[in-house]
Amino acid sequence: MGPHGPRHLIFIVNAVLLWLYSLSCHSCRHAIGGRLNHFSKHPVRYWAWTKVSALNARHMKFAWVSLFGVALTDAYVLCLSSGAFTDPRFF
Repeated sequence: MGPHGPRHLIFIVNAVLLWLYSLSCHSCRHAIGGRLNHFSKHPVRYWAWTKVSALNARHMKFAWVSLFGVALTDAYVLCLSSGAFTDPRFF
């Protein structure tokens, strides 16, 4: 990784957790598959709807994990900005 690799990794993980939380939401499920009378006429939207529906079953889990992910990322940024550490090396 580059000189800021670990920092970027933390932000990428945070973004993925937030993305999973948003994608598993019921409103996202409705936006993908809602207002269709026949799924057979829209196979791509049906495929996407089934994937989002599977994520929807774990929506609360994604909510909690992303909440803690945001809190940990905020604490990491606070420590960096306050000078608690300057350039941590994880690898």
